[in-house]
Amino acid sequence: MTARRLAPIATALLVASLAGCNPSAAKSDSDSKPSAPAASQPGKASAAPGAPAGGSDLSLAEAIAKIPAGAEDRTGYERDSFRLWVDADKDGCDTRKEVLIAEAVKAPEQGARCALSGGEWLSYYDEVTVNAATKLDIDHVVPLAEAWDSGASKWDADRREQYANDLTAARSLVAVTAKTNRSKADRDPAEWLPPAASAQCTYGADWVGTKLRWRRCHVG
Repeated sequence: MTARRLAPIATALLVASLAGCNPSAAKSDSDSKPSAPAASQPGKASAAPGAPAGGSDLSLAEAIAKIPAGAEDRTGYERDSFRLWVDADKDGCDTRKEVLIAEAVKAPEQGARCALSGGEWLSYYDEVTVNAATKLDIDHVVPLAEAWDSGASKWDADRREQYANDLTAARSLVAVTAKTNRSKADRDPAEWLPPAASAQCTYGADWVGTKLRWRRCHVG
């Protein structure tokens, strides 16, 4: 995926919406969400193609400026073009469950075929505590449709599967309430930010950082 090719006005809106933030946005291996240190993620693999080797000290505004402007194309997009929730490491837990296990603030019990019961999670988008895994969605911080627009339409099926199940950095996938995930849909940070003010800078950095990590995967 190329970093999203934003029109100048969208870039300006994105910078304005995150004007109060100044975290380093392009770090790869050291990133963490409030509920899940990156190092704790099961199934953690090598960095995605295009990931900075040792992170970056770019400010969020500087990182946003590296997202090139240009047209996007959603022609032919279907969610089924991305194979979801695979068990890449063959440990019995698919990607959805790997994220749930990694992000639990109170660990769930694991039964046969990685069935999860109990546990507790903090949905950092809206600062809501959730006590049932079934009430959580796994959000692609950069939505699948957004990835398609930005170049994933030219990837092969294997690369799209890697993106849809990306456990290589804590920022790529996040367990959040279904309400906030569905409110977001496929919108970018110029159009949608988490309702919790405390989450907005982290989310903006995660979105931009994911874009920069995957930009060299673009074909064509």
